[in-house]
Amino acid sequence: MQEREKSSNFAQNTNWFIIISMNAYLSISDEVQHALREGRAVVALESTIISHGMPYPQNVSTALSVEQAVRDAGAVPATIAIIGGKMKAGCSKEEIEYLGKQGQQVTKASRRDLPVLLARGMDGATTVTTTMMIASMAGIRVFATGGIGGVHRGAETTMDISADLEELAQTPVMVVCAGAKSILDLGLTLEYLETKGVPVIGYGTDELPAFYTRHSGFRVDYRIDSPAELASVYKAQRAAGLKGGMLVTNPIPEEYSMPEDVINAAIDKALQEAAEKGIHGKQTTPFLLAKVKELTGGDSLAANIQLVLNNARLAAEAAVEMAE
Repeated sequence: MQEREKSSNFAQNTNWFIIISMNAYLSISDEVQHALREGRAVVALESTIISHGMPYPQNVSTALSVEQAVRDAGAVPATIAIIGGKMKAGCSKEEIEYLGKQGQQVTKASRRDLPVLLARGMDGATTVTTTMMIASMAGIRVFATGGIGGVHRGAETTMDISADLEELAQTPVMVVCAGAKSILDLGLTLEYLETKGVPVIGYGTDELPAFYTRHSGFRVDYRIDSPAELASVYKAQRAAGLKGGMLVTNPIPEEYSMPEDVINAAIDKALQEAAEKGIHGKQTTPFLLAKVKELTGGDSLAANIQLVLNNARLAAEAAVEMAE
């Protein structure tokens, strides 16, 4: 029985290696390749948070700290980005430094941007959507981020809905986050995910976290209290042949959670200014996050860093359980 299992695992790993070798645009670091071929835990990390989410040098130091948090929990980090027209699964420290220094000069790359960036040999910072895509191509099953995009406030007239939700509906990756960003319409975001059949799980909570705060007033589909059960549920989803990914919402630690009235007042003011300036599309989220940071005196940035670290640790623990 054990020999058959070993033979099956070898065949799966061989097939995986053949598939990724045929993708001329996919580049997997040696460390990540070795971990995947040996069946060890790997956690994908996005790069938009580096180039568009925080100022330099905090963006670089945070990215490296998040990678270290993944290592400390027993997994291998794979920061994902587009570098020189290659989809990179596993960036070097030098590449992370480069993305941090370039900042918003690097294209914020969603699904629609990939063909042009790859063909032109350009750089791109991957959103939740493109990080999920590249992680799945590389064979990585778990991804840690800050917060997902969702249905924007006023979407009934603007139709501004993040591609993250569509990707969750079709790409088989577990996404660990601190909920949807609180600048969004959280109720409509949950409704959209329900329509798409995406399980929304609260880690240690029955309530959807709202990024900077632990509470939103909206209930999640299921509560799970251990990384082992997260791994079990994900494995059941895959074994049953069910389409799509899974959203795990992990509340920001209590000591870093911001008062709801403070953050909501800042968000309302930021939204008003965005409307007055005609900001829309992919520029909306970076503008709102920067404005909220300004209005809260930098408290939102400190909270952002802590929630990403918290999510990275949980994602690594779940990935280790999957590997076992």
